[in-house]
Amino acid sequence: MENETVSKNFIEQIIDKDLAEGVYDTVHTRFPPEPNGYLHIGHAKSILLNYGLAQEYHGKFNMRFDDTNPTKEKIEFVESIKEDIKWLGADWEDRLYFASDYFDQMYENAVKLIKKGKAYVDDLNAEQIREYRGTLKEPGKESPYRDRSVEENLKLFQEMKDGKYADGEKVLRAKIDMASPNMNMRDPVIYRVAHMTHHNTGDKWCIYPMYDFAHPIEDAIEGITHSICTLEFEDHRPLYDWVVRELEYPHPPKQIEFAKLYLTNVVTGKRYIKKLVEEGIVDGWDDPRLVSIAALRRRGFTPESIKMFVELCGVSKANSSVDYAMLEYCIREDLKMKRPRMMAVLDPIKLVIDNYPKDQIEYLDVVNNLENEELGHRKVPFSRELYIEREDFMEVPPRKYFRLFPGNEVRLMHAYFVKCESFVKDENGKVIEVHCTYDPSTKGGNAPDGRKVKGTIHWVSAEEGRPVKVRLYENIIDESKGVYNEDGSLNLNPNSLQEVTAYVEPELMKAKAYDSFQFVRNGYFCADSKDSKEGEPVFNRIVSLKSSFKLPKA
Repeated sequence: MENETVSKNFIEQIIDKDLAEGVYDTVHTRFPPEPNGYLHIGHAKSILLNYGLAQEYHGKFNMRFDDTNPTKEKIEFVESIKEDIKWLGADWEDRLYFASDYFDQMYENAVKLIKKGKAYVDDLNAEQIREYRGTLKEPGKESPYRDRSVEENLKLFQEMKDGKYADGEKVLRAKIDMASPNMNMRDPVIYRVAHMTHHNTGDKWCIYPMYDFAHPIEDAIEGITHSICTLEFEDHRPLYDWVVRELEYPHPPKQIEFAKLYLTNVVTGKRYIKKLVEEGIVDGWDDPRLVSIAALRRRGFTPESIKMFVELCGVSKANSSVDYAMLEYCIREDLKMKRPRMMAVLDPIKLVIDNYPKDQIEYLDVVNNLENEELGHRKVPFSRELYIEREDFMEVPPRKYFRLFPGNEVRLMHAYFVKCESFVKDENGKVIEVHCTYDPSTKGGNAPDGRKVKGTIHWVSAEEGRPVKVRLYENIIDESKGVYNEDGSLNLNPNSLQEVTAYVEPELMKAKAYDSFQFVRNGYFCADSKDSKEGEPVFNRIVSLKSSFKLPKA
């Protein structure tokens, strides 16, 4: 039991204590994104943490859209977020909510605060409010409107609701403490005038609650016990607690903050991604070079790989960055036993076996994955003319090069030994064809006389293989220069996307959206969900086969 306690993260320890002391008798968590963009890898940590805690303690998990700011919100983002969360496996069952569902209650709560003398209507504009707030070293000044009577505040707030005032003309502020060392407690604005159409409530409202006021109310209404959020909200916690206390909710939720997940050399800022989308540098929020959840899904990452990554990162109070290579490690680990290993040639050069019968097509029986026999076998066509990778032939090889060069013998994977006899160049001196002879007795890749070869290369039949579009991705950021330029713009990598025409074995033409495979020696690839058509897949490289990443020793 002692080891079990030690291995729990600090949030689990807080929950255990709350349950043991009877503060709560159940666990109820939520994930509350603002629908103003697509979710990214950092949000995946929050989703899986909140859902995971609800599962661990046999509690409940709510999905809630924090849609209190109609200026940036779209139904497109609502739908994409729902899809992402379902894909990650977090099940909100019948508990899908919107902050806007509670606008009536929030308004009544604001009236309650006014009646208690804990809120007032202020006529100062945004700039004046900033000036009056003071600094970290200097206390703030009280607004000249702070001591309006309850009656006057009720009348003015009603008029704000009725549309009598322009945007920014009046605000409702909580009356707390202008000398508080915590800037968030210096009479924060809790309602603003905004004549905006809301995606959920239409034109019913022209005043909208501020996030810091709305959020604790939403949690309290839904019976959330532990409101898990990121570290930047730590300074907002006294205000969170003040709101639920002053509104006299019987079972106030507890806010707990944890460190965000930061990945090195990636773009997660919505403002930057929006710019990349608008300028056509990427083909949408789900472009496979991004780390939005939709982009990772389209590239070929799996929910299991994201869960493994989040678990490896752990939960802590200290901000830290994680190398993108760790995410790549997780997808390799997840796919290596699950996916068939197929042959695809990305940079083709023709190989002709001069002594192989001209019109013969042989179907070789090939194991789909040597490490997982359950994936079965397939038939791969073999013919006189094949495609091999350009890098698998050299006219003048360096030392320790064991692939094809004049006079050398190699194994064609799953097939025969072939010996390089000659090659053909085009008018520019580029090799376009390699000529070999094969040994029919070496079928299956072994010689009956026991002779050995040091090189094995993959291939695709030129007659039966099919051309497909393959996208090879690098980081969208030029890692050698860092993410941002001095002027704040992004340091983009001009080679982040390379499209090639590859030749693949015919079996791969059956691939449907999101189907993934290992292409022998070239990496893991996934059929693109946007651009693949039936019988015409487009493949995205998820990740290469090799990595410098090593898991830290326990």
